[in-house]
Amino acid sequence: MLPIGDDNLGRVRTPIVNYALILANIIAFVLWQRLGTDIPVTYGWSTVPAEILGGRDLITESRIIVDPVSGTRQLMPGLQPSPYPIYVTLLSALFLHGGIAHIFGNMLYLAVFGDNLENVMGHLRYLVFYLLCGVLASLAHVAATAFFGQNPMIPSLGASGAISGVLGGYMLLFPTHRIRIWFILGFWPFPAWLCVGLWFLFQLLNGAGALGSDAGSGVAYAAHIGGFVAGMLLVHLFVHHRELARYREARSRGIRRRNGIV
Repeated sequence: MLPIGDDNLGRVRTPIVNYALILANIIAFVLWQRLGTDIPVTYGWSTVPAEILGGRDLITESRIIVDPVSGTRQLMPGLQPSPYPIYVTLLSALFLHGGIAHIFGNMLYLAVFGDNLENVMGHLRYLVFYLLCGVLASLAHVAATAFFGQNPMIPSLGASGAISGVLGGYMLLFPTHRIRIWFILGFWPFPAWLCVGLWFLFQLLNGAGALGSDAGSGVAYAAHIGGFVAGMLLVHLFVHHRELARYREARSRGIRRRNGIV
């Protein structure tokens, strides 16, 4: 399922922070990471669980790995020098991505779901909420890596932890909003509770196996789960409740007018 848009009826605030976050991620990927080809940036500014747990930067040599199925050989870059203090990578990793498909999917979700939260939080509160959920998501990934005995030297990067927080907050505040989904060769409207709920169930089911695996799956499911839970727990601390009440009233009036009810 691919979300294409949602019903923004009643929104009054231009989501300039959400636009800025999307732009910052794209600029970082294109100019800073050079479309993911800049190894020192990608492997130096990502979150590495071993570095966070130990509180110090780690640098390793590149090595050749062999695919056990195909037998193909591939260069695996080593960890690169990171900023000081190492905990800066908990933030910097939120603006790095592993490829075009990775950043496209993340930015699509952010564009669809982020604007409504910014509308009822205000610009500054939304920015703090987004970054806080991202950091907590990264810490959840670090904690799960240590608890389940996964390889702590594998870097983690991407905005998906912060966006998971946005999804958690969105589902709690706007469970009945209609989300337009591209599904089986057509656009279909689904309520947010179903759309986002299925997404979270997918994270739980896939993460259940990945979290207990020595190798992992290449997807930081613990970050997605941790970010989502953080978003649900924190969202009401960041919402302007008068703004939320006005938004719901304006939306209700708009729906009545749209349905021809005076």
